[in-house]
Amino acid sequence: MEFIRITSIEDPLFRSMHDLMKEVFPPEEVLEYSLWREPLEDPGIRVFVAVHEGKVVGTTEYRYYEDDQVAMTDFTIIGQAGLGIGRFLARKRWQDLERLASESGKPMKGMFAEIYDPYRVEGHAFGGVKPMDPYVRREVLSHLGYKRIDFTYVHPSWENNGEAVEELDLCFLPTDEDETAISAALVAKFLRRYYAVLANKPQAWEAMVDGLEGKETLALLPL
Repeated sequence: MEFIRITSIEDPLFRSMHDLMKEVFPPEEVLEYSLWREPLEDPGIRVFVAVHEGKVVGTTEYRYYEDDQVAMTDFTIIGQAGLGIGRFLARKRWQDLERLASESGKPMKGMFAEIYDPYRVEGHAFGGVKPMDPYVRREVLSHLGYKRIDFTYVHPSWENNGEAVEELDLCFLPTDEDETAISAALVAKFLRRYYAVLANKPQAWEAMVDGLEGKETLALLPL
């Protein structure tokens, strides 16, 4: 299996990747095709596909903010079961992030991820791919070391329509697995930076981030 970076919407592998995203994720989680041009050309956004026998069978997007020493996993998609795609993507991503942190001269504190709450998304089949089932994914990410950040989370729809999406938790994978809290200011700063690309943010999101800026720390809870 190959781990190949995509940096242009003209790359034939990108069409396959985008089709896979539409197959697996609900519409509010998928950025429209043409709007991918700038993100793919951004050196700070890392989009990779897993290619098996010439076919895109998985993909992941992530980024590293060296000033704050944190990463963000935007998404991970496993296209079919039985190939070890999830482990392959997680291992390759972590190796790449460790290299980026080493080049920055500062250690990585950990990695954010938005994780579906299966009790709030039971109606979505995620393309019928069992490894993408929210119950399975949540347990796998728990095994990897992710912890739920203790606050009520909403995020702006990627359809940029101002709607609030409420079926996810914001989680964090601390490099030090014994960490039990995270700076609320760091979480707020990360969210403002991460969602700066969306012009239409719901009021519920603005109120949430404002509230975080008034706190000191947030507990990291079992997922």
